[in-house]
Amino acid sequence: MEPHISESRLRLRAWLTFGYTLFIIYGSLSPFSGWHDQGLDFTDVLLTPFKQTYTAFDSVINLLSYLPFGLLIGLTARARFGALTSVTAGLCAGMLLSASMEYLQMYLPMRISSNMDILTDSSGALFGAILAVSMTSWTWFFSRVTRWRNGLFRHGKEMDFGLALLALWMFGQINPSLPMLGNVFISGSASQPFVPPHPPPFNGLESSVVTLNLLMLGTLMLTLLRVPRHIVTALLVVLSTVALLKFITAALLLKSWALLLWINSEAVLGMMLGIVLLFAALWLPRRTVVVIGAAVSLCDFVMVNFVFGNNSPAASTSIFHWHYGHLLNYNGLAQTITLALPLLLLYHFWHARKI
Repeated sequence: MEPHISESRLRLRAWLTFGYTLFIIYGSLSPFSGWHDQGLDFTDVLLTPFKQTYTAFDSVINLLSYLPFGLLIGLTARARFGALTSVTAGLCAGMLLSASMEYLQMYLPMRISSNMDILTDSSGALFGAILAVSMTSWTWFFSRVTRWRNGLFRHGKEMDFGLALLALWMFGQINPSLPMLGNVFISGSASQPFVPPHPPPFNGLESSVVTLNLLMLGTLMLTLLRVPRHIVTALLVVLSTVALLKFITAALLLKSWALLLWINSEAVLGMMLGIVLLFAALWLPRRTVVVIGAAVSLCDFVMVNFVFGNNSPAASTSIFHWHYGHLLNYNGLAQTITLALPLLLLYHFWHARKI
Protein backbone atom coordinates (compact mmCIF):
# COMPACT_ATOMS: atom_id res chain seq x y z
CA MET A 1 0.00 0.00 0.00
CA GLU A 2 1.26 3.47 -0.89
CA PRO A 3 1.69 5.49 2.33
CA HIS A 4 0.27 8.97 2.90
CA ILE A 5 -1.66 9.25 -0.36
CA SER A 6 -4.31 11.94 -0.32
CA GLU A 7 -7.90 11.36 -1.36
CA SER A 8 -7.52 14.09 -3.97
CA ARG A 9 -4.51 12.41 -5.60
CA LEU A 10 -6.30 9.06 -5.68
CA ARG A 11 -9.39 10.67 -7.22
CA LEU A 12 -7.31 12.36 -9.93
CA ARG A 13 -5.69 9.01 -10.80
CA ALA A 14 -9.13 7.44 -11.11
CA TRP A 15 -10.31 10.22 -13.45
CA LEU A 16 -7.21 9.86 -15.63
CA THR A 17 -7.62 6.07 -15.73
CA PHE A 18 -11.24 6.40 -16.80
CA GLY A 19 -10.36 8.95 -19.48
CA TYR A 20 -7.50 6.89 -20.89
CA THR A 21 -9.70 3.80 -21.01
CA LEU A 22 -12.12 5.75 -23.19
CA PHE A 23 -9.20 6.72 -25.47
CA ILE A 24 -8.31 3.06 -25.98
CA ILE A 25 -11.92 2.11 -26.67
CA TYR A 26 -12.21 4.92 -29.21
CA GLY A 27 -8.94 4.03 -30.95
CA SER A 28 -9.87 0.34 -31.06
CA LEU A 29 -13.45 0.59 -32.31
CA SER A 30 -13.71 3.81 -34.33
CA PRO A 31 -15.48 4.64 -36.62
CA PHE A 32 -18.14 2.56 -34.79
CA SER A 33 -20.00 1.72 -38.00
CA GLY A 34 -20.75 -1.34 -40.13
CA TRP A 35 -21.30 -3.71 -37.22
CA HIS A 36 -22.27 -7.23 -38.33
CA ASP A 37 -21.44 -10.85 -37.61
CA GLN A 38 -18.65 -11.97 -39.94
CA GLY A 39 -18.88 -15.63 -38.93
CA LEU A 40 -15.71 -15.54 -36.83
CA ASP A 41 -15.10 -17.48 -33.63
CA PHE A 42 -13.07 -15.77 -30.93
CA THR A 43 -11.55 -19.10 -29.86
CA ASP A 44 -10.06 -19.44 -33.35
CA VAL A 45 -8.59 -15.94 -33.02
CA LEU A 46 -6.92 -16.85 -29.73
CA LEU A 47 -5.55 -20.18 -31.01
CA THR A 48 -4.40 -19.01 -34.44
CA PRO A 49 -0.60 -19.16 -34.87
CA PHE A 50 1.01 -15.75 -34.54
CA LYS A 51 0.74 -13.93 -37.83
CA GLN A 52 3.92 -13.57 -39.82
CA THR A 53 2.66 -10.27 -41.26
CA TYR A 54 2.53 -8.64 -37.85
CA THR A 55 5.05 -5.78 -38.01
CA ALA A 56 7.41 -4.33 -35.43
CA PHE A 57 5.58 -1.03 -35.84
CA ASP A 58 2.30 -2.63 -34.72
CA SER A 59 4.05 -4.09 -31.69
CA VAL A 60 5.55 -0.77 -30.66
CA ILE A 61 2.25 1.09 -31.09
CA ASN A 62 0.37 -1.47 -29.00
CA LEU A 63 3.02 -1.49 -26.27
CA LEU A 64 3.10 2.30 -26.05
CA SER A 65 -0.72 2.54 -26.14
CA TYR A 66 -1.27 0.19 -23.20
CA LEU A 67 1.74 1.21 -21.10
CA PRO A 68 0.01 4.36 -19.74
CA PHE A 69 -3.10 2.27 -19.04
CA GLY A 70 -1.10 -0.22 -16.97
CA LEU A 71 0.69 2.67 -15.29
CA LEU A 72 -2.56 4.35 -14.24
CA ILE A 73 -4.16 1.08 -13.09
CA GLY A 74 -1.01 0.25 -11.13
CA LEU A 75 -0.86 3.68 -9.48
CA THR A 76 -4.54 3.53 -8.55
CA ALA A 77 -4.32 0.00 -7.15
CA ARG A 78 -1.06 0.71 -5.28
CA ALA A 79 -2.89 3.21 -3.10
CA ARG A 80 -4.85 0.36 -1.51
CA PHE A 81 -2.92 -2.84 -2.21
CA GLY A 82 0.56 -4.32 -2.21
CA ALA A 83 3.05 -4.32 -5.07
CA LEU A 84 2.28 -7.82 -6.38
CA THR A 85 -1.48 -7.23 -6.30
CA SER A 86 -1.06 -3.88 -8.11
CA VAL A 87 1.07 -5.41 -10.88
CA THR A 88 -1.41 -8.28 -11.23
CA ALA A 89 -4.29 -5.79 -11.42
CA GLY A 90 -2.54 -3.83 -14.16
CA LEU A 91 -1.80 -6.99 -16.17
CA CYS A 92 -5.31 -8.45 -15.76
CA ALA A 93 -7.00 -5.14 -16.59
CA GLY A 94 -4.85 -4.80 -19.71
CA MET A 95 -5.59 -8.36 -20.82
CA LEU A 96 -9.32 -7.96 -20.19
CA LEU A 97 -9.55 -4.63 -22.02
CA SER A 98 -7.47 -5.85 -24.96
CA ALA A 99 -9.41 -9.12 -25.26
CA SER A 100 -12.70 -7.19 -25.14
CA MET A 101 -11.54 -4.86 -27.92
CA GLU A 102 -10.34 -7.75 -30.08
CA TYR A 103 -13.64 -9.57 -29.55
CA LEU A 104 -15.67 -6.53 -30.60
CA GLN A 105 -13.41 -5.95 -33.60
CA MET A 106 -14.65 -9.27 -35.02
CA TYR A 107 -17.91 -7.43 -35.77
CA LEU A 108 -16.20 -4.52 -37.57
CA PRO A 109 -15.26 -5.23 -41.20
CA MET A 110 -12.59 -2.52 -41.13
CA ARG A 111 -10.80 -4.21 -38.20
CA ILE A 112 -8.78 -7.42 -37.79
CA SER A 113 -8.79 -9.35 -34.51
CA SER A 114 -5.39 -10.73 -33.56
CA ASN A 115 -3.95 -12.70 -30.67
CA MET A 116 -0.69 -10.79 -31.20
CA ASP A 117 -2.55 -7.60 -30.35
CA ILE A 118 -3.64 -9.12 -27.04
CA LEU A 119 -0.08 -10.25 -26.32
CA THR A 120 1.55 -6.89 -27.05
CA ASP A 121 -1.23 -4.91 -25.37
CA SER A 122 -0.93 -7.03 -22.24
CA SER A 123 2.85 -6.67 -22.27
CA GLY A 124 2.49 -2.89 -22.42
CA ALA A 125 0.05 -2.94 -19.50
CA LEU A 126 2.42 -5.18 -17.51
CA PHE A 127 5.40 -2.87 -18.09
CA GLY A 128 3.25 0.11 -17.10
CA ALA A 129 2.11 -1.57 -13.88
CA ILE A 130 5.70 -2.50 -12.96
CA LEU A 131 6.75 1.10 -13.60
CA ALA A 132 3.87 2.31 -11.39
CA VAL A 133 4.97 0.10 -8.48
CA SER A 134 8.54 1.33 -8.89
CA MET A 135 7.41 4.97 -8.94
CA THR A 136 5.42 4.71 -5.73
CA SER A 137 8.66 4.04 -3.85
CA TRP A 138 9.94 7.46 -4.91
CA THR A 139 8.59 9.15 -1.79
CA TRP A 140 10.74 12.23 -2.36
CA PHE A 141 9.20 12.69 -5.81
CA PHE A 142 5.57 12.30 -4.73
CA SER A 143 6.05 14.48 -1.66
CA ARG A 144 7.37 17.30 -3.83
CA VAL A 145 4.61 16.84 -6.38
CA THR A 146 2.01 16.85 -3.59
CA ARG A 147 3.41 20.04 -2.05
CA TRP A 148 3.48 21.68 -5.48
CA ARG A 149 -0.10 20.62 -6.24
CA ASN A 150 -1.38 21.73 -2.82
CA GLY A 151 0.31 25.11 -3.07
CA LEU A 152 -0.77 25.86 -6.62
CA PHE A 153 -4.26 24.37 -7.07
CA ARG A 154 -7.46 24.33 -5.05
CA HIS A 155 -8.78 21.13 -3.49
CA GLY A 156 -12.03 19.26 -4.03
CA LYS A 157 -13.52 16.77 -6.43
CA GLU A 158 -14.52 19.60 -8.81
CA MET A 159 -10.87 20.70 -8.97
CA ASP A 160 -9.66 17.14 -9.58
CA PHE A 161 -12.11 16.88 -12.47
CA GLY A 162 -10.83 20.22 -13.76
CA LEU A 163 -7.21 19.01 -13.66
CA ALA A 164 -8.26 15.92 -15.61
CA LEU A 165 -9.87 18.22 -18.21
CA LEU A 166 -6.63 20.20 -18.42
CA ALA A 167 -4.74 16.98 -19.17
CA LEU A 168 -7.41 16.06 -21.75
CA TRP A 169 -7.06 19.43 -23.48
CA MET A 170 -3.28 19.05 -23.68
CA PHE A 171 -3.60 15.51 -25.05
CA GLY A 172 -5.89 16.69 -27.84
CA GLN A 173 -3.74 19.69 -28.71
CA ILE A 174 -0.49 17.83 -29.40
CA ASN A 175 -1.91 16.60 -32.73
CA PRO A 176 0.20 18.49 -35.33
CA SER A 177 -2.60 18.48 -37.92
CA LEU A 178 -4.49 20.99 -35.74
CA PRO A 179 -3.30 24.62 -35.58
CA MET A 180 -2.05 25.83 -32.21
CA LEU A 181 -5.22 26.13 -30.06
CA GLY A 182 -7.32 25.53 -33.15
CA ASN A 183 -9.87 22.89 -34.11
CA VAL A 184 -9.85 23.07 -37.92
CA PHE A 185 -7.73 20.32 -39.44
CA ILE A 186 -4.93 21.57 -41.67
CA SER A 187 -5.18 20.46 -45.28
CA GLY A 188 -2.43 20.69 -47.85
CA SER A 189 -2.28 20.25 -51.59
CA ALA A 190 0.39 18.29 -53.38
CA SER A 191 3.74 20.06 -53.27
CA GLN A 192 6.83 19.77 -55.43
CA PRO A 193 9.98 18.62 -53.62
CA PHE A 194 11.64 21.44 -51.65
CA VAL A 195 8.89 23.88 -52.69
CA PRO A 196 6.54 24.99 -49.90
CA PRO A 197 2.85 25.24 -50.84
CA HIS A 198 1.15 28.57 -51.28
CA PRO A 199 -0.37 29.73 -47.99
CA PRO A 200 -4.19 29.73 -47.90
CA PRO A 201 -6.04 33.05 -47.48
CA PHE A 202 -6.34 34.42 -43.96
CA ASN A 203 -9.42 33.11 -42.14
CA GLY A 204 -10.68 35.35 -39.35
CA LEU A 205 -13.10 32.69 -38.09
CA GLU A 206 -10.19 30.40 -37.32
CA SER A 207 -8.61 33.20 -35.27
CA SER A 208 -11.84 33.56 -33.29
CA VAL A 209 -11.81 29.83 -32.52
CA VAL A 210 -8.21 30.10 -31.28
CA THR A 211 -9.24 33.02 -29.06
CA LEU A 212 -12.17 31.03 -27.64
CA ASN A 213 -9.92 28.02 -27.06
CA LEU A 214 -7.37 30.13 -25.17
CA LEU A 215 -10.12 31.74 -23.08
CA MET A 216 -11.54 28.29 -22.27
CA LEU A 217 -8.10 27.16 -21.13
CA GLY A 218 -7.46 30.36 -19.20
CA THR A 219 -10.78 30.45 -17.37
CA LEU A 220 -10.44 26.75 -16.53
CA MET A 221 -7.03 27.42 -14.99
CA LEU A 222 -8.36 30.46 -13.11
CA THR A 223 -10.93 28.23 -11.41
CA LEU A 224 -8.17 25.78 -10.45
CA LEU A 225 -5.44 28.13 -9.23
CA ARG A 226 -5.30 29.29 -5.63
CA VAL A 227 -3.69 32.61 -6.64
CA PRO A 228 -5.10 34.07 -9.90
CA ARG A 229 -1.93 36.02 -10.72
CA HIS A 230 -0.12 32.68 -11.16
CA ILE A 231 -2.09 32.30 -14.39
CA VAL A 232 0.74 34.00 -16.29
CA THR A 233 3.33 31.39 -15.30
CA ALA A 234 0.89 28.47 -15.48
CA LEU A 235 -0.35 29.44 -18.93
CA LEU A 236 3.21 29.92 -20.19
CA VAL A 237 4.19 26.44 -18.92
CA VAL A 238 1.12 24.74 -20.43
CA LEU A 239 1.40 26.47 -23.83
CA SER A 240 5.17 25.91 -24.02
CA THR A 241 4.72 22.21 -23.20
CA VAL A 242 2.01 21.84 -25.85
CA ALA A 243 4.10 23.70 -28.44
CA LEU A 244 7.14 21.51 -27.74
CA LEU A 245 5.13 18.28 -27.96
CA LYS A 246 3.38 19.55 -31.08
CA PHE A 247 6.72 20.28 -32.74
CA ILE A 248 8.05 16.82 -31.83
CA THR A 249 4.97 15.03 -33.22
CA ALA A 250 5.09 17.24 -36.32
CA ALA A 251 8.76 16.34 -36.87
CA LEU A 252 7.90 12.65 -36.55
CA LEU A 253 4.66 12.54 -38.55
CA LEU A 254 4.42 15.45 -41.00
CA LYS A 255 6.07 16.06 -44.32
CA SER A 256 9.02 18.45 -44.15
CA TRP A 257 7.22 21.36 -45.82
CA ALA A 258 4.33 21.04 -43.34
CA LEU A 259 6.49 21.04 -40.20
CA LEU A 260 5.35 24.47 -38.94
CA LEU A 261 1.88 24.78 -40.49
CA TRP A 262 0.35 24.47 -37.00
CA ILE A 263 1.68 27.88 -35.98
CA ASN A 264 -0.06 29.94 -38.67
CA SER A 265 -1.06 33.62 -38.69
CA GLU A 266 -4.62 32.85 -37.55
CA ALA A 267 -3.28 31.06 -34.48
CA VAL A 268 -0.87 33.87 -33.59
CA LEU A 269 -3.53 36.58 -33.89
CA GLY A 270 -6.07 34.51 -31.95
CA MET A 271 -3.60 33.85 -29.13
CA MET A 272 -2.64 37.53 -28.85
CA LEU A 273 -6.29 38.59 -28.61
CA GLY A 274 -7.07 35.79 -26.15
CA ILE A 275 -4.16 36.74 -23.87
CA VAL A 276 -5.33 40.37 -23.75
CA LEU A 277 -8.89 39.34 -22.85
CA LEU A 278 -7.66 36.80 -20.30
CA PHE A 279 -5.51 39.39 -18.52
CA ALA A 280 -8.54 41.68 -18.36
CA ALA A 281 -10.45 38.85 -16.65
CA LEU A 282 -7.92 38.86 -13.80
CA TRP A 283 -9.61 41.98 -12.41
CA LEU A 284 -13.04 40.37 -12.33
CA PRO A 285 -14.63 38.45 -9.41
CA ARG A 286 -14.21 34.69 -9.52
CA ARG A 287 -17.92 34.05 -10.04
CA THR A 288 -17.87 36.34 -13.06
CA VAL A 289 -14.89 34.47 -14.47
CA VAL A 290 -16.82 31.20 -14.09
CA VAL A 291 -19.79 32.69 -15.99
CA ILE A 292 -17.45 33.94 -18.73
CA GLY A 293 -15.83 30.51 -18.96
CA ALA A 294 -19.23 28.85 -19.38
CA ALA A 295 -20.26 31.39 -22.05
CA VAL A 296 -16.99 30.94 -23.94
CA SER A 297 -17.36 27.14 -23.81
CA LEU A 298 -20.87 27.41 -25.22
CA CYS A 299 -19.69 29.71 -28.01
CA ASP A 300 -16.85 27.31 -28.86
CA PHE A 301 -19.29 24.40 -28.98
CA VAL A 302 -21.46 26.32 -31.46
CA MET A 303 -18.45 27.28 -33.60
CA VAL A 304 -17.07 23.74 -33.68
CA ASN A 305 -20.37 22.03 -34.48
CA PHE A 306 -22.24 24.54 -36.65
CA VAL A 307 -19.60 26.75 -38.29
CA PHE A 308 -16.75 24.29 -38.92
CA GLY A 309 -18.92 21.18 -38.91
CA ASN A 310 -17.73 20.08 -42.37
CA ASN A 311 -14.10 19.78 -41.32
CA SER A 312 -12.95 16.16 -41.32
CA PRO A 313 -9.87 14.43 -39.88
CA ALA A 314 -9.30 12.94 -43.33
CA ALA A 315 -8.69 16.46 -44.67
CA SER A 316 -5.23 16.51 -43.07
CA THR A 317 -3.91 13.19 -44.42
CA SER A 318 -2.04 14.89 -47.28
CA ILE A 319 0.36 16.66 -44.91
CA PHE A 320 1.42 13.41 -43.18
CA HIS A 321 4.18 11.12 -44.38
CA TRP A 322 2.86 8.49 -41.92
CA HIS A 323 0.02 6.56 -43.59
CA TYR A 324 -0.70 3.67 -41.26
CA GLY A 325 -4.32 2.98 -40.41
CA HIS A 326 -3.76 4.39 -36.92
CA LEU A 327 -3.59 7.90 -38.40
CA LEU A 328 -7.34 8.39 -38.87
CA ASN A 329 -7.93 7.05 -35.36
CA TYR A 330 -5.40 9.55 -34.01
CA ASN A 331 -7.00 12.48 -35.83
CA GLY A 332 -10.50 11.25 -35.05
CA LEU A 333 -9.66 11.13 -31.36
CA ALA A 334 -8.40 14.73 -31.50
CA GLN A 335 -11.66 15.75 -33.18
CA THR A 336 -13.73 13.94 -30.55
CA ILE A 337 -11.86 15.75 -27.76
CA THR A 338 -12.47 19.06 -29.52
CA LEU A 339 -16.19 18.34 -29.77
CA ALA A 340 -16.64 17.02 -26.23
CA LEU A 341 -14.40 19.37 -24.24
CA PRO A 342 -16.74 22.42 -24.28
CA LEU A 343 -19.56 20.33 -22.83
CA LEU A 344 -17.28 18.86 -20.16
CA LEU A 345 -16.12 22.37 -19.30
CA LEU A 346 -19.72 23.53 -18.97
CA TYR A 347 -20.22 20.74 -16.43
CA HIS A 348 -17.07 21.83 -14.58
CA PHE A 349 -18.04 25.51 -14.51
CA TRP A 350 -21.54 24.64 -13.28
CA HIS A 351 -20.09 22.90 -10.22
CA ALA A 352 -17.22 25.37 -9.78
CA ARG A 353 -19.62 28.30 -9.42
CA LYS A 354 -20.34 27.32 -5.80
CA ILE A 355 -16.70 27.28 -4.71
